Amino acid sequence: MSWTLDAFDFFILIFTFNDVAKTFGVSIKSITLAITLTLATRAVGAFIFGRLADKYGRKPILMLVVLLYSLFEALSGFAWSFTSFLVIRTLFGIAMGGEWGVGSSLAMETIPDRWRGWVSGLLQAGYPCGYFLATLLFGFAYQDLGWRGMFFVGAVPAVLVFFINFAIEESPAFEQLKAGPRVSAWQILRKNGKLVLYGVLIMAAFNFFSHGTQDIYPRLFLGEQLHFTHAQITNISLVYNVGAMVGGILFGFLSQKIGRRYAIIGACVLALIVMVPWSHAGTPIEIAIAAFFMQVAVQGAWGVVPVHLNELSPSEIRGTFPGFIYQLGNFVASINAPLQVSIAMNHGGNYGYALMLVAGACSVALIILMAFGPEARNVSMAHRTTLEPGAAE
Repeated sequence: MSWTLDAFDFFILIFTFNDVAKTFGVSIKSITLAITLTLATRAVGAFIFGRLADKYGRKPILMLVVLLYSLFEALSGFAWSFTSFLVIRTLFGIAMGGEWGVGSSLAMETIPDRWRGWVSGLLQAGYPCGYFLATLLFGFAYQDLGWRGMFFVGAVPAVLVFFINFAIEESPAFEQLKAGPRVSAWQILRKNGKLVLYGVLIMAAFNFFSHGTQDIYPRLFLGEQLHFTHAQITNISLVYNVGAMVGGILFGFLSQKIGRRYAIIGACVLALIVMVPWSHAGTPIEIAIAAFFMQVAVQGAWGVVPVHLNELSPSEIRGTFPGFIYQLGNFVASINAPLQVSIAMNHGGNYGYALMLVAGACSVALIILMAFGPEARNVSMAHRTTLEPGAAE
């Protein structure tokens, strides 16, 4: 739920590019800087809130993060200048960066081992579910709310704090690890230097994979290049987000049977198969079908990430490690939107070409990285470990 509402807040900006740019008198490319800042600063939040979660527990820090990202989302609607908008989105990025690592560690440490794969997919399906909700808001309320009203609605996730407080228990693995000796996060990260480097590489590829297939797709590719109507953009976005939710759960479940790496490789192969029609088909029906299967593939690969990163993580710093590694990769990929816009502009405004180039490169990169990477399927979440690449199961 917290990841769904976090993604809902993030994707509101994706649908308001044009009007935000007009309000502040800047170009579309300038507005993509807001996405870059949001993504780039998530690593800061991941480390800060991850360390707090390792010290004080997953539950209280998750509540804090939800409150903060809801606050900064609402404040975005009050921005009085382009500079103030960028500052607020930067603060939103820091808060958003703390959610995934803390939330995923709480989930993965709490559930039975045999459930990890499909729950990982379910957890990650929250991201396209948030995208789906943002699409509904854009489709049915944007004309009445305007871009500022869209951001005001983004404050709603704050109510989730009450549910977390009363209905969610602290991670049992955290309680067990808390009883042991205190450790230095930096010492463990240095000891697992190869794992850190590998993790950042795969998460950079993963983040280019997701943002490279989503961020400019609805408004710039479907809207600017193909000139689809508001209703067509809304419907296609709803269709491919259903595919994303299906893919996350399907490949997450599959990873429990065939392994994390093989499930990710399978999803990337599917992405390569549908790459051309997804980025170069002509009619709305063709685009919708191809986009459905592309997001089955993209979020199918992503559906394995929560469990894969948490299983690879040293147990002593699991509140910090998955989220921090994820967001360091996100930092590398934060240039995606401006990069894709630049590629498109250098090819006559062909956003389809830019989308295919980035998504194709990421698919191949992830297949190679998974083929030679480590795996720790079903490892004990409370066991103290310092896994290095090469220690595959």
